[in-house]
Amino acid sequence: MVLFGASGSGKSVLLKTGIGLIQADEGHVRLFGRDITALSEEKLLSMRRCVGMLFQEGGLFDSLTVEENVAYPLEYPQRKLPEPEVRARVKQALDFVGLSEALDRLPSDLSGGMRRRIGIARAEVTKPPLMLYDSPTAGLDPVTAYRIVALVIQQRDTRSATTIVVTHRYQDGRLLANYTYDPTNGKLKRTSDLSQRVKFIVLRDGRVTFEGSEAGMRASADPYVASFAGIKKTVSP
Repeated sequence: MVLFGASGSGKSVLLKTGIGLIQADEGHVRLFGRDITALSEEKLLSMRRCVGMLFQEGGLFDSLTVEENVAYPLEYPQRKLPEPEVRARVKQALDFVGLSEALDRLPSDLSGGMRRRIGIARAEVTKPPLMLYDSPTAGLDPVTAYRIVALVIQQRDTRSATTIVVTHRYQDGRLLANYTYDPTNGKLKRTSDLSQRVKFIVLRDGRVTFEGSEAGMRASADPYVASFAGIKKTVSP
């Protein structure tokens, strides 16, 4: 799922409400079919272990090393793993994003793109069935942004994880909807198989104003919806 919307439209709030980081004022929130609206923090923690989330700007802890940041999801209460296993999983996650050499570095020593990749490693380290990405390419140059989206696609396709990506960039959604990861050469390849599997949603003032395919979003008569595909439309008088 690719989630678009202007700043303040509720994209980040939606993701955080979906895993109980923000409490809903009304209605119900269901995660993996279970109503989590009134769950205690302890019970929410156990459910969040099944969700990997990349927060805006990476969301790393400044005082922790890269290794400690990535290991954090493995060290929640009641989830203590043997230290060798933790280190092995951390290394595997960092290998996945191509930053295994950064174990002892602090986030302040890293570029913006590297911090996002570390954030992906931390979200990936528990191999959860659901991955949430909040503006993974915001503020990055085009080359780095492409690399980040390619990692998201690789993670999605190698583990078949359900993936929700919040973004302002139509280029990100287009890649997610039209490209898959080819393990034979480690590159992306264009495909038509995803057109019905990738859903596009546009939020406006906290409400869903569009839900459908990439083609449907591009063809929308609503100028607000079409604008996220870079298409300018005027409102008929």
